[in-house]
Amino acid sequence: MSVTLAPSSPPSTGIPATRRRTRVLALPEARWALTALVAFLAGLAADLGGAPPWIGAVLYAVAYASGGWEPALEGLRALRGRTLDVDLLMIVAALGAAAIGQVLDGALLIVIFATSGALEALATARTADSVRGLLDLAPTTATRLADGGEETVPTAELAVGDVLLVRPGERVGADGTVLDGVSEADQATITGESLPVVKRPGDDVFAGTLNGTGALRVQVERDPADSVIARIVALVEEASRTKAPTQLFIEKIEQRYAVGVVVATLAVFGIPLAFGENLTDALLRAMTFMIVASPCAIVLATMPPLLSAIANAGRHGVLVKSAVAMERLGEIDAAALDKTGTLTEGTPEVTAVRPLPGSGLGEDALLALAASAEHPSEHPLARAVVAAAHARDLPLAPATGFTALPGRGVTATVDGHVVSVGRAEETDATDGETVIRVTRDGSPVGTLALTDRLRPDAPAATAALTALTGTAPVLLTGDNARAAARVATATGLTDIRAGLLPEDKVHAVRDLHEAGRKVLFVGDGVNDAPALAAAHAGIAMGRAGSDLALETADAVVVRDELAAVPAVVRLSRTARRLVAQNLVIAGVAITGLVLWDLIGHLPLPLGVAGHEGSTVLVGLNGLRLLRESAWRSGQAQDT
Repeated sequence: MSVTLAPSSPPSTGIPATRRRTRVLALPEARWALTALVAFLAGLAADLGGAPPWIGAVLYAVAYASGGWEPALEGLRALRGRTLDVDLLMIVAALGAAAIGQVLDGALLIVIFATSGALEALATARTADSVRGLLDLAPTTATRLADGGEETVPTAELAVGDVLLVRPGERVGADGTVLDGVSEADQATITGESLPVVKRPGDDVFAGTLNGTGALRVQVERDPADSVIARIVALVEEASRTKAPTQLFIEKIEQRYAVGVVVATLAVFGIPLAFGENLTDALLRAMTFMIVASPCAIVLATMPPLLSAIANAGRHGVLVKSAVAMERLGEIDAAALDKTGTLTEGTPEVTAVRPLPGSGLGEDALLALAASAEHPSEHPLARAVVAAAHARDLPLAPATGFTALPGRGVTATVDGHVVSVGRAEETDATDGETVIRVTRDGSPVGTLALTDRLRPDAPAATAALTALTGTAPVLLTGDNARAAARVATATGLTDIRAGLLPEDKVHAVRDLHEAGRKVLFVGDGVNDAPALAAAHAGIAMGRAGSDLALETADAVVVRDELAAVPAVVRLSRTARRLVAQNLVIAGVAITGLVLWDLIGHLPLPLGVAGHEGSTVLVGLNGLRLLRESAWRSGQAQDT
């Protein structure tokens, strides 16, 4: 994929770019659907309120025109291409209903299909917004070193072999290797690691990641069009396109049904007319057939259960983006989970305070000493140490002479002693911990252990997903193996895949697909977006989730409660069972009314009553999922 970055703008300072988001009413489909709905409701109110008939007629005409012109035009274009789609059939059915006086029935069909088209357009626009917004993570300019000087150039013009200067607080302009300097890079957007990673000569850095307090000289190793961030964009677009073929079977059914109804209607009109029946009776029978054979009840058989489930989930903090997404959630038979920000909260916390024997310090004194030195620092580990001291109500002494060394830690004078706090060697870390060492006047006095805090409901949520799918979820993370193993042990997971880049997560999801599994992926970061798009269904954790992850996912857990994930899956399965029930009810009703009209003589009012009655019945059946008990029953089974 060739990626062209946005026009030049001020160099990145680490401040997130303004989010690009298409407003609902900016879409013409949404404006037309809203106009049709308002006109329909106004016409209904006029009829019920006893207004002059012409007022209702004008309002219904507005609903027909505003909601029906676009599907009618598309249907005629398809017809010109020798394809008959269900949209055109709905327009014909609506006009047929109006022709025999059932204007309300036809207007309702128009409103349903206009609203569906608006929702589809909105979903498409928001996905495009997300992919475009991802490019804002990468700076549009970079500082290139050449001939002993510096020059600011667009990142799109960088080439392999160029040497960049990345100052403190800037975003890295291209994928490359550190030549000189020591710093820490926040690369959670790429790898999902919760803590900044120390970067020294020889280490890889990624475009779009945020540099810490040190300056780096970086040699470009990949063309900007082939950077990790660009590949994420390509993977999201590719995976989004692969979902389209799943609609082909439905389109074939719609095509056959539409052709069948049109042919049958013409036959119902033409055959009796050929055998001597008068024109009025033949037309009345044909119009009755068109009404009772219209798929209004079938449309409502699907939407009310799914939309009711969406509304119920929304009340409990889960935003499911569409009826299609809700249906897909109920189809999953395997789950894959991200670690940082999904199973964990994505923020470090102090889990152990270990004073050295002979230091003369207890746990509180060691923690207070480290927190006093770290207090001026903005580093995530420093904030965690200070927060732990505050949680114990420990007094912090003022620090003077504070200095921070990138990749090494901080040094300050506390109560007349020179105190240094920095990362210990990797060999000092166990069980996925990050260990920092505290020294006083050059002598070690103890260590502090920090870990990414596990969500309290993570073990129960993974157990519930295991019960739903029959297999334990797979852990997919960009973090290191020890941190992944610690979380897996706490949550009962056995299939652990650590150190993954975004494309590796996609490959893991696709491997499960190729094994015949329909995968649910749960994540939160930009690095999770391709896997969210590639999965059969994706759920993003909302509180710390990136814009791209939130837009790519089929559902968002707004309240950040992991236990809501298995609950919404169970609710989706209930909705799919109600859809099957409704399809049976609608199919039996339509078949019965059609046979009555063909074999006997179905009075038009009775045909309309039967058609509308079956429509109301399936609608009410689907609305059962609005009840609080529908969500509670799923939670009870999960626990």
